[in-house]
Amino acid sequence: MEKLINVLWNCFHKILYSIIRASFRVVGKEQEENVFESIIQFVKFGIVGLSNTIISYVIYVIGLMVLQKNNLFPEFDYLLSQFVAFVLSVLWSFYWNNRIVFVLEAGKKRSFWKSLIKTFISYSFTGIFLSSVLLVIWVKVFDLSEFIAPIINLLISVPLNFFINKFWAFKQT
Repeated sequence: MEKLINVLWNCFHKILYSIIRASFRVVGKEQEENVFESIIQFVKFGIVGLSNTIISYVIYVIGLMVLQKNNLFPEFDYLLSQFVAFVLSVLWSFYWNNRIVFVLEAGKKRSFWKSLIKTFISYSFTGIFLSSVLLVIWVKVFDLSEFIAPIINLLISVPLNFFINKFWAFKQT
């Protein structure tokens, strides 16, 4: 299974690389190799993030349904479900970002546990703190819809989370 995943990701990487390189040629720009690698890395991060969001929501719904069906913790079942979904989805994200997005270069090292803790810190900051503050600003200050505001948050939190993960959580030594 692991070999199949690696083959699929390598094929995806080659296709994505070709598409991005062709797109730059169409607009008449040549870019350095590291620019293409950073773009591909960001796209992979986005795909992991999308899967992370889906996983988080599914875990939240399943947890909430189980707790409600069994009448467990009725006063804060949704909060408990959210907490479990957050922890498991960050672990999911960490695993795939570590294996596919922020792959260690030959001869480089990083602490597994340090990276894991930093990943939880970065997702807590962008996913809980920053998103909540921005949500209040968009809704209360700018009078935007509660349904549109989280989408705007993604435009800020995803790139920020990418840079935090790339240059801090998954930093190589």
